[in-house]
Amino acid sequence: MIREIVKIDEELCNGCGVCVPNCHEGALQIIDGKARLISELMCDGLGACIGHCPEGAITIEEREAEAYDETAVIAQMVKSGKNTVFAHLKHLQDHGETEYLREATSWLRANREILPFSIAEVHELLNGSNKTVKPNVIIQGSGCPGSTQQSFAAAGGFKMASSPSATNVSELTQWPVQLHLINPAASYFNGADLLVAADCAAFAHGDFHRTFLKGKKLVIACPKLDHSTETYIQKFIRLIDEAKVNTITVVMMEVPCCGGLIQMVQYAVRSAFRNVPVKAIIVSSRGEVLSEEWV
Repeated sequence: MIREIVKIDEELCNGCGVCVPNCHEGALQIIDGKARLISELMCDGLGACIGHCPEGAITIEEREAEAYDETAVIAQMVKSGKNTVFAHLKHLQDHGETEYLREATSWLRANREILPFSIAEVHELLNGSNKTVKPNVIIQGSGCPGSTQQSFAAAGGFKMASSPSATNVSELTQWPVQLHLINPAASYFNGADLLVAADCAAFAHGDFHRTFLKGKKLVIACPKLDHSTETYIQKFIRLIDEAKVNTITVVMMEVPCCGGLIQMVQYAVRSAFRNVPVKAIIVSSRGEVLSEEWV
C-alpha cells in the first residue's frame, strides 16, 4: 500500500540515538552506527521522532510500505513496560489518532491479565492527559506548524462588525487542507463526506462555507500550478480505500485547466477498490454555480 513512512538520510545521521526512545512504537534502532527503520509494520508515519533528531536526518516520505498494525505494536510494546505503553497511548491521543487509540485500548482490556499495570491507570492517563488542550481540539504536531494536523468543531458563527444582523460561519473542522500536506490516515477523514476544492473556488463564491463545506472535510489543490499531482491521485485512492470516505464533491472553477481536478478524482475512483459517488460543481469567476451533477 502507498502511505507515509519515516525516511532516514544516512549521510546526515550521526548515530546519536536520540530518535530511538522518541519512537514509542519501537520502529527505530541504531545499527552499524546509523538509525535504521527496522519495521514498516511498526512505523505509524506520524513523525514524532523528527523533532528529536539534531541533524535533521529524519523526514516523512510517501511510498509503498507495509500497513501499520496498532494491535501488533501494542502487543509488542507491553513487554517494554508501563512507561513505554503509556508514552505511546499519550502519543496517539495527542496526535488525534482516535482509531489507533481505540484499537490499543481494546487490546489492553482484552489482555488485562498479562499487563504490568491496571486498566484503571490507563483510563486515568487518557482522561487526564489532555487538560491543557482546548475543548473540541485534537492536535497532531511535528515539523512545520502550518502542517500540524488538527481536528476541531465548527466555529459556530460570529457577527460581522460591519453588519450586526449578518452571521459569518466557519464550517472548517480540520487542518491542514492543502492536498500536499494532508495525511489520508488522519482519523477525521474516516467515513467523511469529502470536499475537494480548487484553490480559487472559496474566493469566487461568497458563501462557500455554508453552500459547499458544511458537514464535509476539505482538501484544496490547483491542478495547473501544483507539482507532483500523481501524489494527489495516490492520496485520493487512500482516502477512498482506507479512510472509506462516503462521498466526494469536487468544486472547481469554469476555466479549462481546473478540469484536471475532477479528472484526478475520477482516475482515483477507477483505480480504487471501493466505489464512491462523485459530484462535480463548476463555479464562475463571478461566483455563480454554473453546473452541479453526479458524475
